[in-house]
Amino acid sequence: MIYSLLCFLAWGIADLFYKKANNNKDKYSDLKTTVAVGIIMGIHAFIFMIVKREGLDFMGAIKYLPISFCYILSMYIGYKGLKYIELSISSPVQNTSGVITSLLLILFFREVLPFPAYIAFILIFVGIVGVSILEKKENRTVKINKKRSILAIALPIVYCLIDGLGTFLDAVYIDKFEWISEDAALVSYELTFLLVAVILIIFLKKKKQKISVLNSKNMYTAAIFETVGQFFYVYAIGANSTVATSIVGSYCILSMILSSIFLKEKLTIPKYAFLFIAIIGIVILAFLDI
Repeated sequence: MIYSLLCFLAWGIADLFYKKANNNKDKYSDLKTTVAVGIIMGIHAFIFMIVKREGLDFMGAIKYLPISFCYILSMYIGYKGLKYIELSISSPVQNTSGVITSLLLILFFREVLPFPAYIAFILIFVGIVGVSILEKKENRTVKINKKRSILAIALPIVYCLIDGLGTFLDAVYIDKFEWISEDAALVSYELTFLLVAVILIIFLKKKKQKISVLNSKNMYTAAIFETVGQFFYVYAIGANSTVATSIVGSYCILSMILSSIFLKEKLTIPKYAFLFIAIIGIVILAFLDI
């Protein structure tokens, strides 16, 4: 359970820095963010292998490619969605994938959990969806063109579906059938992300785009917390995938609270109420011995 909560914390903080780093005027900001995460994850992968004194499980990396692809693609879509952050209900909608994945695992593997766990899943789902509905109502007052409006709604939904699929497969690979170890999954994913980053760097160079770490401190800070969260995530999935996906997938709750404190984003009383409902669900799962 501790791994799930640490991942929840790391990714909630990462989301805050992603928002701070967001640059709507930069056409390639989504690709540059993907590069930043790929570089940091790649560095971590090499350090991890040196410390653990383990080499790359090449066959494991090949088997893990579908999951890596789902995660990297969904993250890129998430970064692209940041361009519509003032219009989008992205973070809450995206994070419903965690509860949906938990329910799929219960259905497919016929798991029986303590009754409070089901109540917790419902509370988390209601809290996140409630916030999403409130944000959607607020954004109706914003004048936007049709294309931006469609993208602002579509991107989070696509993210939710792809990320949910990746999380489900992760649970199957690591927890249910143990086809790959947590360590191998972590290294495989991070090195695949590094490979994608290298390809994107070549593309951006051809487009005469500058990639500067010093001028992108928030972006690389977000990438560091993203990588820290990924480290704890694979072990959370390995311990109990059904519960972990709901807790980890709710990091938008922490992100919204931090954004209201540090970015001065306004949260209405109804939003706080729904956030509180979701937090109750997370607390219930955290204290259940499952």
